[in-house]
Amino acid sequence: MIIKRALFFLSILLCASISGCYNPNDTLRKIESRGELIVITDNSAHGFYLYRNRPMGFEYQLAKEFADFLNVKLTVITPGWNQMFDSLLRGDGDLIASSLTKTARRKARVAFSDEYMPVQQMVVVRNGYPGITKLSDLEGKTVHVRKNTSYHERLVELKKSGMNIQLALHENTPTEELLRQVQSDEITITIADSNVFRLNRRYYPDIRIAFPISEPQSLCWAVKKNDTRLIKKINKFLDTIKDNDTFAQIYNKYYAGTERFDYVDIKKFHKNVKTRLPVYRQMIEEEAEKYNFDWRLVAAVIYQESQFNPNALSPTGVQGLMQLTMPTADEMGVSDRFDPEESIRGGIKYLHKLFSQFEDLPTDERLKFTLGSYNVGYGHIKDAQNIALEKGLDINKWSSLEQTLPLLRNREYHEKSDFGYARGTEPVRYVKRVLKYYNILKMTPET
Repeated sequence: MIIKRALFFLSILLCASISGCYNPNDTLRKIESRGELIVITDNSAHGFYLYRNRPMGFEYQLAKEFADFLNVKLTVITPGWNQMFDSLLRGDGDLIASSLTKTARRKARVAFSDEYMPVQQMVVVRNGYPGITKLSDLEGKTVHVRKNTSYHERLVELKKSGMNIQLALHENTPTEELLRQVQSDEITITIADSNVFRLNRRYYPDIRIAFPISEPQSLCWAVKKNDTRLIKKINKFLDTIKDNDTFAQIYNKYYAGTERFDYVDIKKFHKNVKTRLPVYRQMIEEEAEKYNFDWRLVAAVIYQESQFNPNALSPTGVQGLMQLTMPTADEMGVSDRFDPEESIRGGIKYLHKLFSQFEDLPTDERLKFTLGSYNVGYGHIKDAQNIALEKGLDINKWSSLEQTLPLLRNREYHEKSDFGYARGTEPVRYVKRVLKYYNILKMTPET
């Protein structure tokens, strides 16, 4: 009898060690069983949002990759910032993916994955706001933050240490909105993680970092305590996407170029969007719709080409809003390149022709290849792809061409290429700048 009982308990332990079958609340098992991953996140530029009915956001992209990693479908829920942890603990969702940092208060409630991005809490003010250069300058000041954030916790710590800081706590107001309020002088001081600041200063160029308010931290995903199998699976996923460059691709999609910030350029862009773009917006919208292009993308191309100046003329002889060459204008049926309507019609038609050349590529890559071709020519893009093939790079990824296009300046490469010499660094910069302007337009309410 004793031996049978011992064998019974041994079998239970063996089952538990192999598959976790003793735990009826095993979240990973539930995900696999229902074929669905339910992710809790925040409605924000770095979390999850819809653009033209397409889901977007850095955290959303990571979550989608994780769902694919598990071979299940993804469902996203956004219960509101103050409800995310309660939602997780109730079982409404399987994990929180919302750019969370580990704090003592949070670790008491949930378990965290490995870290995937370094950040730091920053004091943010408007350009020209005086006297905020160090921590002690917050003495007696009012700081606006969202309630129950890591910023809130840090400011409470500072108050407990003896600093006289007045807290203005906002219920479920996104940090992006508080940054907008700093930009428009509605509030004076807020706190934002460095990644959130970098994403938003393109839209609010008059905000600036005064100084850090915390030590460096890192972003993690959160799960229910004791959900060890799910944590292990998440950590394995994070290791995998960092090894195969998937993480880098997602990061670059949202954060590329945000470390470098050209204040004058962004201010000028915002000004021209308000003063010059309205003149041509209807033309752009109508023509873009014919080819199923987002008109904001076309507007970004036009700004990069001519800054919405219909009389623009470059030293190389390209003319008009979309800076068409004479051969391209002839091919697209444009008789007067300085005529705004003709230039927009011909330029968009040419963009569509190029877009059609890359129909086998994923949409995001296809767009970059199209923009690169518009700048440097389809032939040079094909040459760069051939070089990428020789070097063992993926010829269908723009990140590969960012490496090989600049090589077309070198004789050893362009002499062997079908289309010869090219200033290959230009299309690399061009694509980055167009996408930067496009992202700003997508997130600008008035457009």
